[in-house]
Amino acid sequence: MSFALPKTGLPTPLAKRRNHNSSGSIPRRTFTRGIALAASAALSLSLAACTTAAESETPLEGTGASGEWPRTVTHEAGETTIDAMPERIVSTTLSVTGTLLAIDAPVTATAFTPAQGGTADENGFFTQWADVAVQRNVEPLYPVGEFDLEAVIAQEPDLIVVSTSGNDSVLDQYETLSGIAPTVVVNYGDQSWQDLAEELGEATGHEQDAADVVEEFDAKVAETAETLRIEEGATASIVSYNPGRPSPVGKTIGPHAQLLQTLGFSIAEPDEQYDTSVQKREDFSFSSYEGLAESVTGSYTFLISADEKKVDAFTADPTLANVPAVVNNKVYPLGLASFRLDYYSSTEIVDWFGETFGK
Repeated sequence: MSFALPKTGLPTPLAKRRNHNSSGSIPRRTFTRGIALAASAALSLSLAACTTAAESETPLEGTGASGEWPRTVTHEAGETTIDAMPERIVSTTLSVTGTLLAIDAPVTATAFTPAQGGTADENGFFTQWADVAVQRNVEPLYPVGEFDLEAVIAQEPDLIVVSTSGNDSVLDQYETLSGIAPTVVVNYGDQSWQDLAEELGEATGHEQDAADVVEEFDAKVAETAETLRIEEGATASIVSYNPGRPSPVGKTIGPHAQLLQTLGFSIAEPDEQYDTSVQKREDFSFSSYEGLAESVTGSYTFLISADEKKVDAFTADPTLANVPAVVNNKVYPLGLASFRLDYYSSTEIVDWFGETFGK
């Protein structure tokens, strides 16, 4: 048995938003997050403290240590000094754009994907946040994999965001981009979107927006987890299924695994002896096709980047006939947008769990 992910028209996170050109900010929050919290749905993942609306409107000046400007941000490629709160942000990494939008950062343009196939709209924006991007007049920058320096320059950015890895990484262009505008490099593969939001909040001056959207989401997860009918000790495998080829299988500390753990599942760690990755990753083990059955041992299997058709293909694969979730008819699709977790896609997944496993 399998279930399709419902279409969800997600609004801009948070009912109250500040203007993009506002100079308001608050000091950086410290978020404490750990797998141990996942067992308790009553606990929020974020331990951020509350501040008043008046505090959030304090003008920015001075050093970044106190939430003021200019500030020096430490990131994956070193340190970057940002003179003033950015008003024109260019995202060269499509996978990070959703998190920038979720914290209300003023993104003017983003790299886009030329491959739509149900995961992107006509602009090449990921479907989970495409409507928000269009509403905010975000422009397509260049197709992922076809870096266009002139397109970046034309945007007149005051902040550029780059990723360390992935198909949308232009890390080799870091020095060139730094000559155009302050440039920060982030790693979206080894942390949750909540932690990424905190990091980007500091760089953009949207610390409070980051804290607010994380608090909102964590409360939603905790509330949903309390309603789920999941047997005690349930284990889960997370798979991006590629018939006949290596398939990514989620590790316990990956973003997908962290989300499922907060909902009450224990994650079945894939067998590392079948990992074909040239460079080991923290989020996924790229299991060989021959070793996939030995790597997918959870009582439930959740397929990312998947719909009902992918579930049918997975359960019909003769090499996977003895996978516990196949035997027990517990293979589910998490939707086509589930491959990259941000506020929007994560919210869709949490809503789906509430509808599918709710009491």
